[in-house]
Amino acid sequence: MKKKKRFALNQESTSYLMMAPFLLLFSVFTVIPVFATILISFTNYNVLETPEFVGWQNYINLFVHDDIFMKAMSNTLVYAVITGPLGFIMAFIVAWILNDMRSDFARALLTFIVYVPTLSGTAFIIWKLIFDGDVYGYANSFLMSFGFVNEPVQWLTTEAYILPIIIIVQLWMSMGTGFLAMRAGFSSVDRSLYEAAAVDGIKNRFQELFYITIPAMGPHLMTAAVLQITSMFANAAISENLVGSPSTNYAGHLIIQHLNDYSSVRFQRGYASAISVILFVMMIAMNKLVLKALDKVGR
Repeated sequence: MKKKKRFALNQESTSYLMMAPFLLLFSVFTVIPVFATILISFTNYNVLETPEFVGWQNYINLFVHDDIFMKAMSNTLVYAVITGPLGFIMAFIVAWILNDMRSDFARALLTFIVYVPTLSGTAFIIWKLIFDGDVYGYANSFLMSFGFVNEPVQWLTTEAYILPIIIIVQLWMSMGTGFLAMRAGFSSVDRSLYEAAAVDGIKNRFQELFYITIPAMGPHLMTAAVLQITSMFANAAISENLVGSPSTNYAGHLIIQHLNDYSSVRFQRGYASAISVILFVMMIAMNKLVLKALDKVGR
């Protein structure tokens, strides 16, 4: 028994030793900054002076006195609720269609084509050309040529259009790493499961999808969901590049932009830390809801 215990202890110590570099990096660059941010959120800190403890004042100011933050929070929730589920479903459907293609070359090529918009910085230039506010903008040119409007629409400066346009562009660019995780998930499903299911009475592709594919690729779906949630809440590039920061009446202002404003422009790091804590809590809450829903679907 003692020899077995020593052997098990040696195995565990070796495992912990192998994990040590990752745990060290994870602690230094993730765990410690999270706790430091929470502590700083209770202070008035402007980088140059020693942090001054103010208790809950930053959080009170955010929810009681900061109307722009409340606007940003409202925009972020609308943006996340629409782009999150729709982007996830779109990525799943496209990955499913590509997985059913017989040609490996065509499958790889189309996967690349679908994924490229998430990497290309020129995507914003294309969308700006589409929604340009003069007669040469593609949207205005089309609408005016068919008589739908008499004068150019200022798409990127009119408050009513700003958030819908940001949502449309985000959906178009939603085929990111989450989409690749789904592609990998479809490819990893054991083909023998489909053969066994056919014997058990599975008759069509939709039954295969719901009874075999989705449960089998549960971990990949969860990975894609986490990546999708992260991109929803932490991506300010679309809003900043299309409508500027701030946008007209803050119509496209997101929480991450408010955070960047107070952190990198005003250098009110205590206030910015409070914003980041709230954003972090929102992401964790959304993450848990989505993973719980996926867990039920996968059963």
